[in-house]
Amino acid sequence: MRSEMALELNELTMISIISACTSSKARDEGCYLHCCVMKLGMELEVKVVNALINMYGKFGSVDSAFKLFWAMPEQSMVSWNSMVAVWTQNGIPNEAVNYFNMMRVNGLFPDEATMVSLLQACENLHWGRLVEAMHGVVFTCGLDENITIATTLLNLYSKLGKLSVSHKVFAEISKPDKVALTAMLAGYAVHGRGKEAIEFFERSIREGLEPDHVTFTHLLSACSHSGLVREGKYYFQIMSEVYKVQTQLDHYSCMVDLLGRSGLVNDAHQLIKNMPLEPNCEVWGALLGACRVHRNTSIGKEAAENLIALNPSDPRNYIMLSNIYSAAGLWSDASKVRALMKTKVLTRNPGYSFIEHGNKIHRFLVDDYSHPDSDKIHKKLEETMRRIQEVGFVSETESILHDVDVEVKKDMINKHSEKIALAYGLLVCNADKPLVIIKNLRICRDCHNTAKFVSLIERRTIIIRDSKRFHHFSEGLCSCGDYW
Repeated sequence: MRSEMALELNELTMISIISACTSSKARDEGCYLHCCVMKLGMELEVKVVNALINMYGKFGSVDSAFKLFWAMPEQSMVSWNSMVAVWTQNGIPNEAVNYFNMMRVNGLFPDEATMVSLLQACENLHWGRLVEAMHGVVFTCGLDENITIATTLLNLYSKLGKLSVSHKVFAEISKPDKVALTAMLAGYAVHGRGKEAIEFFERSIREGLEPDHVTFTHLLSACSHSGLVREGKYYFQIMSEVYKVQTQLDHYSCMVDLLGRSGLVNDAHQLIKNMPLEPNCEVWGALLGACRVHRNTSIGKEAAENLIALNPSDPRNYIMLSNIYSAAGLWSDASKVRALMKTKVLTRNPGYSFIEHGNKIHRFLVDDYSHPDSDKIHKKLEETMRRIQEVGFVSETESILHDVDVEVKKDMINKHSEKIALAYGLLVCNADKPLVIIKNLRICRDCHNTAKFVSLIERRTIIIRDSKRFHHFSEGLCSCGDYW
């Protein structure tokens, strides 16, 4: 256009090609276009600058987006929405909320784009009260009938452990689409409500839902988290035979997980061997996790070797293999795997747990004394552990995979982050509401049993979300039925 046809570039041309660079992740070309915008005197064209802000946000260049935004003589609604999205996309949710508040101060009311980005930011913040406040804003702005926002809300409430609220949000959608139906099904899955997930799926089919591969992924996942082996096999079979949905790697991963969790490790292994697709990390990872739980060293070793071959830089694969060796008492082999990790300079992110209180997130690590109330917290933890031992609790030290004596293991396991977070919650959280703890790793069996006993003696509901699913503890029982 410029060289052969001598055509002058206009606003529409620049927006189109900036968008093309954004979609193609063409950073250098995008920066070149920014220079063109300056040379052509378009830096005051609001729509062009909005396109550049969006581009830099997608590239992770937050500073560039920030400078462009504040250099604008006047920001439009799209400008504010773009900046809220930039902060959210780049993992800075606090700033997304700050910009939303500034937007309101400037007299602008949020639209669908604002609220979707903001609710996504809330997911990263894990602030239940903030989500409830944003839900109120949705009603105030008349966006409660918007199906995209409603779906985002129900998905968010589910991830915060409030499945009942998710169900209420879903029930208020007059005509739920496939995305909303799938989001609700995903909520049942992550909370281990397998039978409810199946009932919901069947009801949705009767009402006209045409399931796709994502629908069946969540359905099979729900079966996996609930130990519904027969049902899982049934839906895995009819998925392609009846609904003509092509079997994908996600489905095989769910089935390997389902069989493995149920102790059918050999069946899960055979399923992988017979797969028409090349197994990926998720498939082998599901098998490796099952091997650790059921102490199948030989198959576990094979799964770990395949995982390491596929992703040699992921420390979790080495740690899982080391744990399998340790659980089998093969300390020498476990030490060799740990030594290999050191040689490759691989480190695992530390385990942590956090809890919301007083409009703040309180985060705890293993053996954590950094909290201002740490003395009270650890005193409460010791008192709680003594009380549950009086009613029959016995520490399960098998999850401490170190070659040390039992007393040392007990001391180590009693310092896990979720126990410290639990003690803090008992101190400060309202007993009339569920105590919700979020953990970045899978909960160990001892902490799981601890939460069951604490729910019994304290007569309160405890919800713990680990890296796999939610556990709802009440009256000494867990919603997972000790199966996770």
